[in-house]
Amino acid sequence: MAAALGLTLVAQAQMGASWRIGLDARARTALVQSGVFARSRNPIFLAMRLMLLGLFLAAPQAVTLTLLVAGEVLMQVQVRLEEAYLHGVHGEAYVAYRARVPRWL
Repeated sequence: MAAALGLTLVAQAQMGASWRIGLDARARTALVQSGVFARSRNPIFLAMRLMLLGLFLAAPQAVTLTLLVAGEVLMQVQVRLEEAYLHGVHGEAYVAYRARVPRWL
């Protein structure tokens, strides 16, 4: 869980001015492809998945299992919305990036 938190902080820092919350079609941020983003297109969501898995492993209960499953479903939806957004904003540059770098690892 600590590694997941560290990954989140590193990824947010590496996004710099491209860090955003939400998908504003008017926003034109740079497509970050270096650092941890060279290994995973979604390192922040990957870290969130790891955090929820760690929470479940630390306290394997119905509540933490529900959080793990709900988190996975919601992240899958969010990632797909973000991918469509990034494709719309960055076009072929995003297509090339998506071809080189896996979604998670």
